[in-house]
Amino acid sequence: MTFTKSVDQTTILQGDRSKLKDLLRVRLNACGWNDQVRLLCRETIKDQDTVNCDALVQQVTPKARALIPDTVKKELLQKIKAILIQQEGIDI
Repeated sequence: MTFTKSVDQTTILQGDRSKLKDLLRVRLNACGWNDQVRLLCRETIKDQDTVNCDALVQQVTPKARALIPDTVKKELLQKIKAILIQQEGIDI
């Protein structure tokens, strides 16, 4: 089992996944990431004649992921590590 699958399974079983998602949502909103992605979507739509939802997601996702601040990534990773250590006894 990969580390990612272990994290997914552990967080889903323990109910921590929704807490982590809520934390991520709050942090991204606080740093203005949502507004940046919204503007990125608008710019992408303006630059093209026709855009469907799937194409927009494919174009914007890599850029949106790159816009996530390192502090948010580090905080979320620390929370995941703490959950795994506490619940599974995994030493990371």
